[in-house]
Amino acid sequence: MADGEPRQSMPAQDGARLHRITLRETGESYACAGDRSLLKAMVALGRRGIPSGCHGGGCGVCKIRVLEGSVRCEAMSRSHVSVEEQATGYALACRAYPLSDVVLEVVGGMRKGLTRRYGLL
Repeated sequence: MADGEPRQSMPAQDGARLHRITLRETGESYACAGDRSLLKAMVALGRRGIPSGCHGGGCGVCKIRVLEGSVRCEAMSRSHVSVEEQATGYALACRAYPLSDVVLEVVGGMRKGLTRRYGLL
């Protein structure tokens, strides 16, 4: 997809909408339904180096920043994502559900494991 083109979600076989999630650091992308957290879909890739932490919004390992698109967030620890940070796109991937195609960057403890494979650190 060229820059500036609108991102369109894909229909899934069960009628749910699948959204394209792109990791800015690696350029990898994966599909994620709106009722599945960004982290669960990322872990389902089966790729090594994705530490997933508690999956409950308490450990902060999966901290991300949404650069494009929108997500719905469930409750998460404010010690890891403040109200001010959330307003600028920060979230915990385990508590974030896509509402559209999303481009994100990994900023939490997950960053090292995710980018190590690509020699980005």
